[in-house]
Amino acid sequence: MAERQSANTVDGHALLYLTDEQLRQGIEAMFFAYRGFTADPDRILEGMSYGRAHHRALHFIQCAPGTTVNNLLAILGVTKQSLNRVLRTLIEDGLVTSHVGRSDKRERHLTLTEAGAALEQQLSDAQRVRMRDAYRKAGPEAVSGFKTVLEAMMDDDMRQAYIALREGR
Repeated sequence: MAERQSANTVDGHALLYLTDEQLRQGIEAMFFAYRGFTADPDRILEGMSYGRAHHRALHFIQCAPGTTVNNLLAILGVTKQSLNRVLRTLIEDGLVTSHVGRSDKRERHLTLTEAGAALEQQLSDAQRVRMRDAYRKAGPEAVSGFKTVLEAMMDDDMRQAYIALREGR
């Protein structure tokens, strides 16, 4: 006999009833929150001829010093040409160093210089202030729920990269 499903579950998953309008409002909130989240670093980078791609590269090189170009490509999801343009600028400006791999000479390992680490710190500090304030206003349950929602929105391969990055610290 087939197991009867509750009206509140489908395929064993509990349903959360949200209208299309509520979902649209959530999508809009994400767009506006992202604009706020990136506004502070954008202002810092504005006078330096750098953009968000430079910021993201600095951030993830800081998170995983010695990371390879291929790993950075996978994390950022950009083309090799696009990343090479960003890395060339950061290297020429003395913010990132690139070293040939010891075991695989085709690999390039990336680290931040002191100047690169200082810029990354300044950019991340600006975002931490905004995040800390938002978390404080929302409270611990909302913070936990927000983290759960963000992780649930990630594709499986991105979630694995996210987990690997966190565990590598």
